[in-house]
Amino acid sequence: MTMSIVEQVITIGVIVAGTMLTRYIPFIVFPPGRPTPRYIQYLGKVLPSATLGLLVIFSVKDVNFTAGSHGVPELLAMAIVAFLHLWKRNMLLSIASGTVLYMFLIQFVF
Repeated sequence: MTMSIVEQVITIGVIVAGTMLTRYIPFIVFPPGRPTPRYIQYLGKVLPSATLGLLVIFSVKDVNFTAGSHGVPELLAMAIVAFLHLWKRNMLLSIASGTVLYMFLIQFVF
């Protein structure tokens, strides 16, 4: 099924409007001259850690620790990410290294 030109233009317009709204609304709701509300400051402090915690849980939720590789590649990759991040404090290095190690373990070891 293909879209007509009018449907394509409407779709692109809706996407552009949605993108612009999500970019501009924070500046309208929280103008630079006013102090940021305390609950927004609180969310700014806790949401990054909560998001990373959810990503870790989501990454290992389907790992079967009683069969196959017993979750060893996942645990090793998470350990190297944590170690490198605590040691070097470089997010790109730690995430990239963990990903490369995990892919290597999955492809060639397990």
